[in-house]
Amino acid sequence: MRLLLAEDDANLRRVLERGLKEEGYVVDAVANGDEALDYLRMYEYAICVVDWRMPGASGLDVITWARRRGTHVPFLMLTARDAPPDRIRALDEGADDYLVKPFDYGELLARLRALLRRPSGDRSPLLRCGSLTVDPATHQALVGTDPADLTPREFAIIELLVRKSPAVVQRRSIALHAWPEEADAVGSNTIDVHIARLRAKIARSDARIETFRGAGYRLVASSE
Repeated sequence: MRLLLAEDDANLRRVLERGLKEEGYVVDAVANGDEALDYLRMYEYAICVVDWRMPGASGLDVITWARRRGTHVPFLMLTARDAPPDRIRALDEGADDYLVKPFDYGELLARLRALLRRPSGDRSPLLRCGSLTVDPATHQALVGTDPADLTPREFAIIELLVRKSPAVVQRRSIALHAWPEEADAVGSNTIDVHIARLRAKIARSDARIETFRGAGYRLVASSE
């Protein structure tokens, strides 16, 4: 799943970007609030992590902008401001959670998992299509009760297909969701290879991935 990270401290940004990628997130890391706003205009994110104090638009400005436009993506605020009035202001303006610097990286990951489990808008804690279950918080997929051994990129694709089911998902949307540079996937057979592997790995479920030539793919249960 795609995550937006906005942090002006270059060292912290690099550490977080590397760690989050290792956890299976597709990360867009930016150094200021204005860049964060540009990325929010272009991409759909599963979750956003933003620093409060940044050059240009602040993290709070970014959250306020998103909420005024009806965006339901969860925001985790990072900041050194730990006074109760600051926390209250951030939460009232639309932040979903608040983590004070310095923080433990394990706690950051736990808070992200908790936010992804929280229903919001059209998002539910668990996504299902027939006997296939996807948990965005833990990055796990189950065929019945058995875990499917998916790579992070395969999980990102199946998570998107389940979330959008039974609609057809365009190839570019898949690339945007699962690859840092969508052109790397759209202009080759990379997506087709990953879809073929996914079909094999969920073959024991009653969910199937259908191909729509020239358009994309959709996931449906056999009973549909």
